[in-house]
Amino acid sequence: MTSKNPTDGFRDLAGRAPDEATFFWSGGPIEVAERTWFQSQFSGCTGFDTDEGVVLVDTGMERLAPALAAKLREKTRAPVHTAIYTHGHVDHAHGLAAFLAPGQPAPRVVAHRAVPERFARYARTARHNAAVNARQFGGTVSDATSPAYATFAKPPTAPTQLYDDRLELRVGGVRFELHHARGETDDHTWVWCPDRGVLCTGDLFIWVMPNAGNPQKAQRYPWDWARALRAMAAQEPATLCPGHGGPVVRDAAKVRHMLLSTAEFLEALVERTLAVLEDASPPHVDVVRRVEIPPHDLPWLRPLYDEAEFLVRSVIRYFGGWWSGRPSELKPAPRAAVAQEMASLAGGARALAARAEAIAQRGDLALACHVADYALEADPADEVVRDAVVALYERRAEGESSLMARNLFRSAAAYAREGRPFA
Repeated sequence: MTSKNPTDGFRDLAGRAPDEATFFWSGGPIEVAERTWFQSQFSGCTGFDTDEGVVLVDTGMERLAPALAAKLREKTRAPVHTAIYTHGHVDHAHGLAAFLAPGQPAPRVVAHRAVPERFARYARTARHNAAVNARQFGGTVSDATSPAYATFAKPPTAPTQLYDDRLELRVGGVRFELHHARGETDDHTWVWCPDRGVLCTGDLFIWVMPNAGNPQKAQRYPWDWARALRAMAAQEPATLCPGHGGPVVRDAAKVRHMLLSTAEFLEALVERTLAVLEDASPPHVDVVRRVEIPPHDLPWLRPLYDEAEFLVRSVIRYFGGWWSGRPSELKPAPRAAVAQEMASLAGGARALAARAEAIAQRGDLALACHVADYALEADPADEVVRDAVVALYERRAEGESSLMARNLFRSAAAYAREGRPFA
């Protein structure tokens, strides 16, 4: 085998890793086992060539799938016999058509039983999900009309076979085990090919801190996620093919360390959050402030996409409901009305904007943004106020490490630039 392990060379526990071991790595095809190749174009897919055809784990995003499929087709022209969706997100389950050989029979498509429900929910809330993703990547709801977001309204190739907890498949004499696990989603599958020692994790491993706390998305399950990671490690895989980033090839000790250290981090975060909740159920913001985040200086736990504070909030939401604990927020007044009252007390929206800038100058950007929100909501038509809020949120975004926080703050600046509060 001549392929290179793209994660060779990360050397220490200081968060440093080669470019290939990052969430956004694209490349391949990389031979990860006999007749087995991994490739990535934003998200990854693994192709297992068998005597009956290709077993494909994940299919990429619709608009990126042709490039992804071209990588695999450098190695095999066999038709796709079976496609497995690790979950129903658009960057994993929308690209199958690009992989199909001309004139081939329709492949079997296998997924967890909850995947069709996810597709139905996306179709029902296509505009909502488009707006959420526009904000997540730094834009505004007006960007939701872009073709880049239209995919939520386009159903992918539907699964033809569903399973509940565990399913074993044999294709061309090769065994595949499918295991359900709640993690980033409730419909997640991890795939173990014992005959070739290859583990396909889907988004249960993505080379950065687990995406278990996305502020705008449906509930995530870090406690179940940790159990899944331990179950994967128990298989003693030699190779790990992730949902994002490059694979680890034929290094069982490294794979085990990556899986178990991630599980330990999630378990510690959950237990520490629950311990604070058990202390008289304080308001949510106080729980977040009191939870001590476990050290996470490993390359695969860097807070570059999601971050620990958001994971804590995910635990709170599941165990503690949606109410923040602040009495006025149980049945709140309209935000604009509250903002106008604050502006009246301060001497106008510009006075609030000036106060926000003064607070920012002394180094408290979080508090400054609270005040800036009131200023913009009180008078979104005032260009002076808008410019001040734009500058503040752009500055806040620059100081964030996680894509989630950075882009939501950039989105707030984009909304302010358009003369409307973030919504």
